[in-house]
Amino acid sequence: MRHREPDRVPVMCQLSIGHYNLNAGYKPHEIWYETEAFADASVRLARRYGFDGILVVLPGRPPNYLDNVASISAGQDGEWLTWRNGDRTFMPWDDMPHHYPADTAKPARADFAAFDPDRGLDRVDQYLGYTWNVLFHVQDVPGKPDPGLLRLGAMPEYLFRAFDLVKQRAGQDLSIHGSIYSPLTHFFELFGYEAALMAFVTDPGKVHAILDRLAGNTIAWGLELAARGADALDQSSAFVAAPFLSRPMYREFVVPYERRVNQALLAAGCLVYTHTCGRIGDRIDLLAESGACGIDTLDPPPLGNCDLAAAKRDFGDRLFFKGNMNSVALLEYRTREEVLAEAARPLRIGKPGGGYILSTACSVAPRVEPWKLELLAPLAEEIGSYS
Repeated sequence: MRHREPDRVPVMCQLSIGHYNLNAGYKPHEIWYETEAFADASVRLARRYGFDGILVVLPGRPPNYLDNVASISAGQDGEWLTWRNGDRTFMPWDDMPHHYPADTAKPARADFAAFDPDRGLDRVDQYLGYTWNVLFHVQDVPGKPDPGLLRLGAMPEYLFRAFDLVKQRAGQDLSIHGSIYSPLTHFFELFGYEAALMAFVTDPGKVHAILDRLAGNTIAWGLELAARGADALDQSSAFVAAPFLSRPMYREFVVPYERRVNQALLAAGCLVYTHTCGRIGDRIDLLAESGACGIDTLDPPPLGNCDLAAAKRDFGDRLFFKGNMNSVALLEYRTREEVLAEAARPLRIGKPGGGYILSTACSVAPRVEPWKLELLAPLAEEIGSYS
């Protein structure tokens, strides 16, 4: 990540929540709502797969959070949680949860036309699709985050307990990365994707005012993780590839705000890289302008259009690269030889001169068999050595 040659190419994949559910020895509601279980699962699977680092993808939960659950029932497709306030949550065995409120009149997203950039972010908790700065549903419990408290040091301690536990249990031999969401990701989640895209055209000035506030929130969250010892921060900016977002829109609505976030976190001494998916081959130069230290995921064709060799050639002095394994094909492979060939391709391309981390492009799909991931670290030992 610092453009130096280690002893070998590092290995570190981001695991989907569904993969945790199926392979970590815990039930879905335990992974999602019990901080101790999630932290244990993160370290356990990293050790099993021989990874060199862990991305902590969930925040901590309030103490005794599941005391708010009235009942849990399991079926063929997953678990149903019924909360004491009447809400229900469906927890698939192999996917993210789906929340259904008792109060169906509660708005799912903010109304862009009525939203006040100066005051609206103090009331975001009223929307089902967006909760404060951490993108997950929080029941009405004591200690629930006050959405107006977005300053460094003003956030509830429990939100960082998952990160703290993973770092404590992982010891000194694993690189522990914190997860933050880009200002534009927050914008999409706050207003919904269709309304957000329309706002780019109908009222770009207001969009910029809101993104400016959201950048401050992202910085506060990232600085807190940096202060807790994050070795790096993954800024998730997942929905900015072509054709969903044009290159001019990327330049206008992504680059200035991610640059502001990156500069603040780099000034605090923390490496920060961008997680983005899909067809980004035409905007790697703009991503580099944002001041990111690296890129994850570099989807290869047909998932995306990223040529790892070209990216190394053109931007290897400015960016490190993580990914480029075809994560969908990994689901289909049935033989050891197929998996090794898929991993060896980007490993050999990315290895020269350092600055490459062997990984799947985007998260490991829920039903990727563990034996496939267990092949990666030995392969890096065999053909990824710098000695």
